[in-house]
Amino acid sequence: METAVQAYWLGHSAFKLVSPAGKTILVDPFLSQNPSTPEDHKQQEDVDYILLTHGHEDHVGDTLDIAERTGCTVASMVELSRLLVSKHGLSEDQAVEFNKGGTVSFDDFSVTMVSANHSSSFQGDYAGEPGGLVIAFDDDLTFYHLGDTNIFYDLELYGELYEPDIIAVPMGDYYTMGPDEAAMACDLIQADYAVPIHYGTFPVLSGDPDEFKAHTEESTDTEVWIPEAGENFLE
Repeated sequence: METAVQAYWLGHSAFKLVSPAGKTILVDPFLSQNPSTPEDHKQQEDVDYILLTHGHEDHVGDTLDIAERTGCTVASMVELSRLLVSKHGLSEDQAVEFNKGGTVSFDDFSVTMVSANHSSSFQGDYAGEPGGLVIAFDDDLTFYHLGDTNIFYDLELYGELYEPDIIAVPMGDYYTMGPDEAAMACDLIQADYAVPIHYGTFPVLSGDPDEFKAHTEESTDTEVWIPEAGENFLE
């Protein structure tokens, strides 16, 4: 795939994306306490944007610390955004709130929030509904992070509407889809490539990425990449 975007899976559901213009984007930056994040990626200092799918601690992760250090913009669901500002010290100037179906534009990319079938809270407080994030880089690829979800038929619509090149698919089971269900989700979306996420971080997340790859590539035209944590899988 020819692209100017850099994409690093940092373990669990966390990604670091670097746009063609050199803007650094973190998605669900659960890093410092994440046993699957490589040591040299646990601290992120040069960050322009953080994008959050929902409020659970294994997704918000290090957002507040990174935002305080870097002054980066934090974009998330309305209720989560207001909660982080009102009760957890995020500067209002750094917070961008949006909702499902809405698109916000930054520098050389845009982010559209879509549905995810899950729950959302942060440190015991309701944090709005969960979402997925469709990140479209200008004149380049589109990356769809499904967030935490199970399968639902809207995924087929999102495939038709946004035509993502790469999807990040939770398949660790227990809290999200397992490998079989995640493969069926890939069949609905019909992206060119899929990356498995939300597996192996904790013993309960027992879904096997190789099983996901086998099911997906047997029943769909989607190619599954299983990157090592910390590598740029678009090189």
